[in-house]
Amino acid sequence: MKKTTPSKADMLSEYSFDYSKAKNNRFAADYHVSVTLDPDVANVFKTSESVNRALRAILLAVPSKSDSTENHTQPNA
Repeated sequence: MKKTTPSKADMLSEYSFDYSKAKNNRFAADYHVSVTLDPDVANVFKTSESVNRALRAILLAVPSKSDSTENHTQPNA
């Protein structure tokens, strides 16, 4: 009969790994963020490029934190 789960006697308290033989994860470069659009929004934005263009336009219109701190002047007392 085969053992399906290791017992505590089979497990070492510490393992020594040879990291010189480690390789980069070939799938790491394929990391993407995924969002789900509501149906009414998806009807307007058919591609990810159109969504990105719209979001970039909004980002240009919104003042950044550095813009808001540079433009503040204190009133004269």
